Amino acid sequence: MTLRYNDYKLQGFFALSDNFIQDSKDYDADKKLIHIHWNRNDYDVEMELDAVPYLLEPNQLTTTTYFHQAHFPVKNQHITTFSFNREFYCIRDHDHEVSCNGVLFFGTQETPIITLGKSEAHKFNLLYEVFLDEFNTIDNIQGEMLRMLLKRLIIKTTRLAKEQNINKELKESQIDIVRKFNVLVDMHFREKRQVNDYAELLFKSPKTLSNLFYKYNQKSPLQIIHERVILEAKRLLAYTDKTAKEVAYDLGFEEIASFHKLFKKVTTQTPQQFKSSTKVYKGKNEQVEGKS
Repeated sequence: MTLRYNDYKLQGFFALSDNFIQDSKDYDADKKLIHIHWNRNDYDVEMELDAVPYLLEPNQLTTTTYFHQAHFPVKNQHITTFSFNREFYCIRDHDHEVSCNGVLFFGTQETPIITLGKSEAHKFNLLYEVFLDEFNTIDNIQGEMLRMLLKRLIIKTTRLAKEQNINKELKESQIDIVRKFNVLVDMHFREKRQVNDYAELLFKSPKTLSNLFYKYNQKSPLQIIHERVILEAKRLLAYTDKTAKEVAYDLGFEEIASFHKLFKKVTTQTPQQFKSSTKVYKGKNEQVEGKS
Protein backbone atom coordinates (compact mmCIF):
# COMPACT_ATOMS: atom_id res chain seq x y z
CA MET A 1 0.00 0.00 0.00
CA THR A 2 1.27 3.43 -0.94
CA LEU A 3 -0.62 6.61 -0.11
CA ARG A 4 0.57 9.75 -1.89
CA TYR A 5 -0.03 13.45 -1.83
CA ASN A 6 1.14 15.64 -4.72
CA ASP A 7 1.15 19.41 -4.72
CA TYR A 8 1.35 19.94 -8.47
CA LYS A 9 1.66 23.71 -8.15
CA LEU A 10 4.73 23.59 -5.90
CA GLN A 11 5.95 20.12 -6.96
CA GLY A 12 5.57 18.90 -3.38
CA PHE A 13 5.51 15.14 -2.76
CA PHE A 14 4.66 13.15 0.36
CA ALA A 15 4.06 9.40 0.54
CA LEU A 16 3.41 6.75 3.15
CA SER A 17 4.22 3.16 2.19
CA ASP A 18 3.87 -0.02 4.24
CA ASN A 19 6.05 -1.84 1.68
CA PHE A 20 8.76 0.63 0.74
CA ILE A 21 11.15 -2.05 -0.48
CA GLN A 22 8.77 -2.80 -3.34
CA ASP A 23 7.01 0.55 -3.73
CA SER A 24 10.09 2.78 -3.90
CA LYS A 25 10.93 1.62 -7.42
CA ASP A 26 7.91 3.63 -8.57
CA TYR A 27 9.06 6.85 -6.87
CA ASP A 28 10.50 9.66 -8.95
CA ALA A 29 14.23 9.75 -8.19
CA ASP A 30 14.46 13.37 -9.35
CA LYS A 31 12.36 14.50 -6.40
CA LYS A 32 15.32 14.01 -4.01
CA LEU A 33 13.33 12.33 -1.27
CA ILE A 34 13.98 12.21 2.46
CA HIS A 35 12.79 9.11 4.32
CA ILE A 36 11.81 8.02 7.82
CA HIS A 37 11.91 4.20 7.93
CA TRP A 38 9.98 2.37 10.66
CA ASN A 39 10.09 -1.37 11.27
CA ARG A 40 6.53 -2.16 12.37
CA ASN A 41 7.05 -5.92 11.97
CA ASP A 42 7.85 -8.58 14.56
CA TYR A 43 11.10 -9.46 12.75
CA ASP A 44 14.37 -7.67 11.97
CA VAL A 45 14.70 -5.86 8.64
CA GLU A 46 18.05 -6.02 6.86
CA MET A 47 19.39 -2.95 5.14
CA GLU A 48 22.67 -1.65 3.78
CA LEU A 49 23.47 2.03 4.06
CA ASP A 50 26.44 3.28 2.03
CA ALA A 51 27.58 -0.35 1.74
CA VAL A 52 27.44 -0.90 5.54
CA PRO A 53 24.98 -3.58 6.78
CA TYR A 54 22.43 -2.78 9.50
CA LEU A 55 19.60 -4.61 11.23
CA LEU A 56 16.52 -2.58 12.05
CA GLU A 57 14.82 -4.35 14.92
CA PRO A 58 11.04 -4.34 15.55
CA ASN A 59 9.82 -0.86 16.52
CA GLN A 60 13.06 0.83 15.53
CA LEU A 61 13.28 3.79 13.18
CA THR A 62 16.05 5.25 11.07
CA THR A 63 16.32 8.01 8.49
CA THR A 64 17.94 8.43 5.10
CA THR A 65 18.25 11.27 2.61
CA TYR A 66 18.94 11.47 -1.10
CA PHE A 67 22.67 11.61 -0.30
CA HIS A 68 22.58 8.04 1.01
CA GLN A 69 22.75 4.83 -0.93
CA ALA A 70 20.28 2.53 0.82
CA HIS A 71 19.76 -1.08 -0.23
CA PHE A 72 17.34 -3.67 1.18
CA PRO A 73 18.79 -7.08 0.26
CA VAL A 74 15.79 -9.20 1.37
CA LYS A 75 12.96 -8.47 -1.04
CA ASN A 76 10.12 -10.18 0.84
CA GLN A 77 10.58 -8.04 3.95
CA HIS A 78 8.31 -5.05 4.61
CA ILE A 79 9.15 -1.67 6.06
CA THR A 80 6.93 1.35 6.67
CA THR A 81 8.37 4.55 5.25
CA PHE A 82 7.37 8.21 5.21
CA SER A 83 8.91 9.94 2.16
CA PHE A 84 8.85 13.63 1.30
CA ASN A 85 10.74 16.22 -0.69
CA ARG A 86 11.91 19.72 0.08
CA GLU A 87 9.01 21.26 -1.80
CA PHE A 88 6.57 19.54 0.57
CA TYR A 89 8.47 20.29 3.77
CA CYS A 90 11.95 21.80 3.87
CA ILE A 91 13.64 20.66 7.06
CA ARG A 92 16.53 23.08 6.54
CA ASP A 93 14.28 26.14 6.22
CA HIS A 94 12.14 24.93 9.14
CA ASP A 95 14.91 23.65 11.38
CA HIS A 96 13.93 26.24 13.99
CA GLU A 97 10.60 24.39 14.25
CA VAL A 98 11.84 20.80 14.47
CA SER A 99 15.59 20.96 15.35
CA CYS A 100 16.27 17.77 13.42
CA ASN A 101 19.24 18.61 11.18
CA GLY A 102 22.44 17.14 12.54
CA VAL A 103 20.40 14.69 14.65
CA LEU A 104 18.08 12.88 12.22
CA PHE A 105 19.05 14.16 8.81
CA PHE A 106 21.73 16.23 7.09
CA GLY A 107 24.98 16.47 9.02
CA THR A 108 24.50 13.56 11.39
CA GLN A 109 27.71 11.53 11.28
CA GLU A 110 26.20 8.33 12.67
CA THR A 111 23.23 6.46 11.27
CA PRO A 112 20.46 7.33 13.75
CA ILE A 113 18.67 4.29 15.18
CA ILE A 114 15.71 5.17 17.42
CA THR A 115 13.99 2.53 19.53
CA LEU A 116 10.34 2.82 20.49
CA GLY A 117 9.41 1.46 23.88
CA LYS A 118 5.94 0.05 24.47
CA SER A 119 4.44 3.42 25.38
CA GLU A 120 6.10 5.29 22.50
CA ALA A 121 5.18 2.55 20.02
CA HIS A 122 1.53 2.98 21.03
CA LYS A 123 1.74 6.75 20.46
CA PHE A 124 3.45 6.32 17.09
CA ASN A 125 0.84 3.79 15.99
CA LEU A 126 -1.94 6.22 16.91
CA LEU A 127 -0.18 8.89 14.85
CA TYR A 128 0.13 6.41 11.99
CA GLU A 129 -3.65 5.88 12.05
CA VAL A 130 -4.19 9.65 11.90
CA PHE A 131 -1.89 9.78 8.86
CA LEU A 132 -3.98 7.09 7.15
CA ASP A 133 -7.17 9.00 7.86
CA GLU A 134 -5.74 12.26 6.54
CA PHE A 135 -4.39 10.70 3.35
CA ASN A 136 -7.93 9.55 2.65
CA THR A 137 -9.49 12.95 3.36
CA ILE A 138 -9.43 14.88 0.11
CA ASP A 139 -10.06 18.61 0.56
CA ASN A 140 -8.30 21.93 0.09
CA ILE A 141 -6.44 21.75 3.41
CA GLN A 142 -5.21 18.16 3.10
CA GLY A 143 -1.65 19.23 2.29
CA GLU A 144 -1.42 21.52 5.32
CA MET A 145 -2.82 18.83 7.60
CA LEU A 146 -0.27 16.29 6.32
CA ARG A 147 2.55 18.82 6.85
CA MET A 148 1.41 19.33 10.43
CA LEU A 149 1.39 15.58 11.05
CA LEU A 150 4.81 15.15 9.43
CA LYS A 151 6.19 17.96 11.56
CA ARG A 152 4.82 16.20 14.66
CA LEU A 153 6.41 12.91 13.58
CA ILE A 154 9.79 14.59 13.04
CA ILE A 155 9.66 16.38 16.41
CA LYS A 156 8.75 13.20 18.30
CA THR A 157 11.48 11.22 16.54
CA THR A 158 14.08 13.95 17.11
CA ARG A 159 13.28 14.10 20.83
CA LEU A 160 13.78 10.35 21.14
CA ALA A 161 17.00 10.50 19.12
CA LYS A 162 18.42 13.17 21.43
CA GLU A 163 17.32 11.24 24.50
CA GLN A 164 18.78 7.94 23.33
CA ASN A 165 21.85 8.98 21.36
CA ILE A 166 23.17 12.22 22.86
CA ASN A 167 25.02 12.74 26.14
CA LYS A 168 22.45 14.01 28.65
CA GLU A 169 25.06 16.30 30.23
CA LEU A 170 24.94 18.59 27.20
CA LYS A 171 22.65 21.60 27.33
CA GLU A 172 20.26 22.26 24.44
CA SER A 173 22.36 25.25 23.38
CA GLN A 174 25.45 23.03 23.23
CA ILE A 175 23.61 20.40 21.20
CA ASP A 176 22.60 23.14 18.75
CA ILE A 177 26.26 24.08 18.23
CA VAL A 178 27.11 20.44 17.50
CA ARG A 179 24.16 20.15 15.11
CA LYS A 180 25.13 23.32 13.25
CA PHE A 181 28.76 22.19 13.01
CA ASN A 182 27.67 18.85 11.52
CA VAL A 183 25.39 20.53 8.99
CA LEU A 184 28.11 23.00 7.97
CA VAL A 185 30.55 20.13 7.46
CA ASP A 186 27.95 18.38 5.32
CA MET A 187 27.66 21.51 3.19
CA HIS A 188 31.33 22.51 2.90
CA PHE A 189 33.51 19.42 3.37
CA ARG A 190 34.84 19.61 -0.19
CA GLU A 191 36.42 23.02 0.27
CA LYS A 192 36.78 23.46 4.04
CA ARG A 193 38.97 20.89 5.81
CA GLN A 194 40.18 22.80 8.88
CA VAL A 195 38.42 23.16 12.23
CA ASN A 196 39.21 26.89 12.21
CA ASP A 197 37.04 27.31 9.11
CA TYR A 198 33.98 26.04 10.94
CA ALA A 199 34.83 27.72 14.23
CA GLU A 200 34.75 31.05 12.41
CA LEU A 201 31.39 30.27 10.81
CA LEU A 202 29.97 29.42 14.26
CA PHE A 203 31.71 32.32 16.06
CA LYS A 204 33.29 29.84 18.45
CA SER A 205 36.85 28.89 19.24
CA PRO A 206 38.30 25.58 18.01
CA LYS A 207 38.84 24.62 21.65
CA THR A 208 35.13 25.12 22.44
CA LEU A 209 34.22 22.82 19.56
CA SER A 210 36.73 20.20 20.69
CA ASN A 211 35.37 20.20 24.23
CA LEU A 212 31.76 19.91 23.03
CA PHE A 213 32.49 17.02 20.70
CA TYR A 214 34.40 15.15 23.38
CA LYS A 215 31.27 15.26 25.53
CA TYR A 216 29.02 14.52 22.55
CA ASN A 217 30.67 11.43 21.09
CA GLN A 218 34.37 11.59 22.00
CA LYS A 219 35.34 12.41 18.42
CA SER A 220 37.29 15.52 17.57
CA PRO A 221 35.91 18.09 15.11
CA LEU A 222 38.79 17.29 12.76
CA GLN A 223 37.88 13.60 12.90
CA ILE A 224 34.29 14.49 12.00
CA ILE A 225 35.51 16.48 8.98
CA HIS A 226 37.79 13.67 7.84
CA GLU A 227 35.09 11.02 8.27
CA ARG A 228 32.62 13.08 6.22
CA VAL A 229 35.15 13.44 3.39
CA ILE A 230 35.88 9.71 3.41
CA LEU A 231 32.18 8.81 3.62
CA GLU A 232 31.65 10.65 0.34
CA ALA A 233 34.72 8.96 -1.12
CA LYS A 234 33.36 5.54 -0.15
CA ARG A 235 30.01 6.34 -1.77
CA LEU A 236 31.72 7.32 -5.01
CA LEU A 237 34.03 4.30 -4.97
CA ALA A 238 31.26 1.81 -4.13
CA TYR A 239 28.45 3.10 -6.33
CA THR A 240 30.21 4.53 -9.38
CA ASP A 241 32.95 3.31 -11.69
CA LYS A 242 35.20 6.29 -10.87
CA THR A 243 38.85 5.63 -10.13
CA ALA A 244 40.53 6.71 -6.90
CA LYS A 245 42.19 9.55 -8.80
CA GLU A 246 38.85 10.79 -10.14
CA VAL A 247 37.28 10.58 -6.68
CA ALA A 248 40.18 12.53 -5.18
CA TYR A 249 39.69 15.24 -7.81
CA ASP A 250 35.91 15.36 -7.16
CA LEU A 251 36.58 15.89 -3.46
CA GLY A 252 39.01 18.75 -4.00
CA PHE A 253 42.33 17.02 -3.36
CA GLU A 254 45.20 18.53 -5.32
CA GLU A 255 47.43 15.50 -4.75
CA ILE A 256 46.30 11.87 -4.99
CA ALA A 257 48.84 10.94 -2.30
CA SER A 258 47.06 13.15 0.26
CA PHE A 259 43.75 11.46 -0.54
CA HIS A 260 45.29 7.98 -0.22
CA LYS A 261 46.87 8.89 3.11
CA LEU A 262 43.64 10.22 4.60
CA PHE A 263 41.54 7.33 3.25
CA LYS A 264 43.85 4.74 4.79
CA LYS A 265 44.02 6.65 8.07
CA VAL A 266 40.22 6.61 8.41
CA THR A 267 39.44 3.16 6.97
CA THR A 268 42.76 1.22 7.31
CA GLN A 269 42.33 0.36 3.60
CA THR A 270 43.54 1.97 0.41
CA PRO A 271 40.82 3.32 -1.90
CA GLN A 272 41.51 0.48 -4.34
CA GLN A 273 41.21 -2.15 -1.61
CA PHE A 274 37.89 -0.66 -0.48
CA LYS A 275 36.49 -0.55 -4.01
CA SER A 276 37.49 -4.17 -4.64
CA SER A 277 35.99 -5.34 -1.34
CA THR A 278 32.58 -3.72 -1.87
CA LYS A 279 32.02 -4.69 -5.52
CA VAL A 280 28.83 -2.64 -5.58
CA TYR A 281 28.57 -0.33 -8.53
CA LYS A 282 25.99 2.12 -9.73
CA GLY A 283 23.45 0.45 -11.99
CA LYS A 284 24.28 -3.07 -10.77
CA ASN A 285 22.48 -2.98 -7.43
CA GLU A 286 18.73 -2.93 -6.87
CA GLN A 287 16.58 -0.77 -4.62
CA VAL A 288 19.21 1.93 -4.20
CA GLU A 289 17.71 4.97 -2.57
CA GLY A 290 17.96 8.13 -4.58
CA LYS A 291 17.98 5.94 -7.71
CA SER A 292 14.73 4.13 -7.04
